[in-house]
Amino acid sequence: MPDLLTLHASSQPGKLAVIEDRPGADVVSWTYAQLEVEANRLANVLVSLGVGRGGKVIWCGPNSPQVVAVINAARKIGAVAVPLNYRLTAEEARYIVVHSDACVAYVDAEYAHLIPAPRDVHLGNLRHVLVHGGAAPAGMLGEDIVARASAEPLAGETEGTGATMIYTSGTTGKPKGAYRSMADQSTATALIGFIGYMADDVYLTSGPLYHSGPLAFMGAGLALGQTIIIQRKFGPEDWLRLVSKYKVTSTFSAPPLIRLVCALPAEVKGHYDRSSMRIMLANAAPWSFALKQAYLADFPADSLWEVYGSTELGVNCVLEPRDQLRKPGSCGKPAPGVEIRLLDADGNEVTGTGPAHSGELYVGSTGVFNEYYKQPETYKAAMHGDFHTVGDVAYRDEEGYYYIWNRKNDMIISGGMNVYPAEIEAAIEQHPGIFDVAVFGIPSEQWGEQVHATVVLAPGVPLSEADVIAHARQHLAGYKCPRSVSFMDELPRTGSGKLLKRELRAPYWAGHAKQVG
Repeated sequence: MPDLLTLHASSQPGKLAVIEDRPGADVVSWTYAQLEVEANRLANVLVSLGVGRGGKVIWCGPNSPQVVAVINAARKIGAVAVPLNYRLTAEEARYIVVHSDACVAYVDAEYAHLIPAPRDVHLGNLRHVLVHGGAAPAGMLGEDIVARASAEPLAGETEGTGATMIYTSGTTGKPKGAYRSMADQSTATALIGFIGYMADDVYLTSGPLYHSGPLAFMGAGLALGQTIIIQRKFGPEDWLRLVSKYKVTSTFSAPPLIRLVCALPAEVKGHYDRSSMRIMLANAAPWSFALKQAYLADFPADSLWEVYGSTELGVNCVLEPRDQLRKPGSCGKPAPGVEIRLLDADGNEVTGTGPAHSGELYVGSTGVFNEYYKQPETYKAAMHGDFHTVGDVAYRDEEGYYYIWNRKNDMIISGGMNVYPAEIEAAIEQHPGIFDVAVFGIPSEQWGEQVHATVVLAPGVPLSEADVIAHARQHLAGYKCPRSVSFMDELPRTGSGKLLKRELRAPYWAGHAKQVG
């Protein structure tokens, strides 16, 4: 099948493909014909620098039209696109550069310092660093090489020959490269049809494109020939401005971003039209029931969808708009083309319903990743037959809706009782004075572990430790309630919105032989 971007450039050359509209900067807009030219030039440069089919190309930087171009360029030449989180330290970035075996890096000038010039012999296979958006540091290549390249498509390019390798966020250890081929997109196609995306939708990038969810759904939008609105870095009011100005109809967002949007003063939100939003995909981390209520008070009632999945396993469950308030805490039913099994500790299938019949969630789907790069044992350990897991514990109700109880390795064992932080977080977050919360286990001589909550209060709310614990006791069994509470101005999170609980746990477990997480 011919490359989809090439087909769109031929059938709708004048349609806007990508728009970057930043405060204080000129608007950048590329039609499909222009995006095709930019992607072709970059593809020809990558080939000239030695990237062949199956070769790895690192890309790093905030959301930009150039990121869209390199993703398409890599696909066109059958390369593996490897997003690099620009929020990492240089040391963390070096690990991914070396581990991925990338031979070329394409980086925004603002973050070129994360990738030393290839003269560094400790950078594995990296041979060239190509810089965009500013001057190239010594030893790196500048945008001029792309501007001079041929705009013609490479001979023999075909759709579906590329791949991605996204490094997991590392909340439970060293990042792992989840390699995914584009050869079979049947599950993704079925999901797009089920949700109801259309060619005339306008997609806004909410959050960084190095994260699998925003990247995947932006890619789906381009595959359908939609217009993509690029927000370089998130700001809640600027996000509303873009929604209003461009009549945005769809996006994909982690909870922290929408929480900030909904927390804006009513008079600020009133300046912007939000009625165009048709598909809001809630994901990356669970949206609390309170956040869903806040969103639905500000946006169309039938626009909120929730999808449950992971970098490795794609989208596994979908909760439709009609069920958002009817099924609090649920992540929905299996997505089209996905089969789910719950397995107990012995590998036996759990068939009952309700929390007493929970099990580790395993997924069978063509959307599952192909391997953990250079870690075949880890990949095999996550399998049971043809099914894969990322360690989530779940149960189903009598209607077939699934509920994620928690990450298996996030479970607290207190006095021999299994305690799941997600349940406690959901209860605590119901308090109107609590803005954010993380629950985890800390050492206890009496119980082995005890439940601890770290809380972010809403501005101006004077809650005490006793207040938080008393609120929890109204909703939870005594053994589930926090025995201690600490307060922070902001919880540490990855760029995709996932809590970094290891950072929160570390001070409590320092010096203990047992380490949790």
